[in-house]
Amino acid sequence: MGGGADRSAPVRAEESVSGGVDVWSDAVSSHAPDHLLVMVHGILGSTADWQYGANEFVKQLPDHVIVHCSEKNASMLTLDGVDVMGERLANEVLDVISRRPEITKISFLAHSVGGLAARYAIARLYRHPDSVSDGNTKGTICGLEGINFITVATPHLGSRGNKQVPLLFGSVAMEKVACHIVHWIFRRTGRHLFLTDDDEGLPPLLQRMVEDHDDLYFISALRAFRRRVVYANADCDHIVGWRTSSIRRNNELPELPVSSSDKYPHIVHEEHSEETDDDKWQDCMAECDMDVLEEKMVTGLGKVSWEKVDVSFHSSMTSFAAHSIIQVKYAFMNEGADVIQHIIDHFQL
Repeated sequence: MGGGADRSAPVRAEESVSGGVDVWSDAVSSHAPDHLLVMVHGILGSTADWQYGANEFVKQLPDHVIVHCSEKNASMLTLDGVDVMGERLANEVLDVISRRPEITKISFLAHSVGGLAARYAIARLYRHPDSVSDGNTKGTICGLEGINFITVATPHLGSRGNKQVPLLFGSVAMEKVACHIVHWIFRRTGRHLFLTDDDEGLPPLLQRMVEDHDDLYFISALRAFRRRVVYANADCDHIVGWRTSSIRRNNELPELPVSSSDKYPHIVHEEHSEETDDDKWQDCMAECDMDVLEEKMVTGLGKVSWEKVDVSFHSSMTSFAAHSIIQVKYAFMNEGADVIQHIIDHFQL
């Protein structure tokens, strides 16, 4: 696990030749870090969104990680669609790896819609195992060992279902209207989030992203990582609902206790969900009253195990900005620093 290193370790950051910002420790070390952590921002974002997180990772794990803050989908480019974003991110990662031959391991930390772009990118970067004779059935991410795949407030089930966008107050009428007009604002990405895309008669992209599809290995790529983690705002996030960011059905949302942790005051619940076989999913589908597409996505993503961490900023003075606070997007709103620390402390090297 990570954490516990010298927080005063000097940090160096510079723009990458291929785009984005590389962040690493400038301290004298006997070896170069061999673990690449790719940080991906959300919609209309930039490399600056993860500045706090990147600096903390490098300060605390100076001998282990080099951080790359992606920029190939900066600002308005995040409106071009999840697939286009994913392709750009995959190419950016390949460029970074080609410049750093010492890298042997890779992890992702993505915020909001950036988590969907990251899921698409790893499906493109997935490589089948060379041999299964030694019992190793896991593939790699462009030849690297996948370690941590972490998303923060990501709408894994899209934004179409009831209360998936809390800003719409749970109004079914408003949610239906949003489905028809969201593309006016968020263009092709909006269609993907609200599952209204119909590319050449194919199912919605997010539905396709819960199984291996043609030459895109969405589930195999997720399975290639040692661990998969979702951090979800249980309340106060007006952009991404709790259900979609935690990959749960309504009846699976836990009762939330008040946090008793001094170190992580905003972490209110943690659980580990094992991958579930098809028979159990069929039983659950019969019992649950859910949107069919949403159920297909929950079912598909349940084919791999997940760590689920629920976060609450309900007592925060800036709780209205929970969607940004959870990643400490702005230095003047750093109440989510304990969430970043939780990510670092549980980060596997």
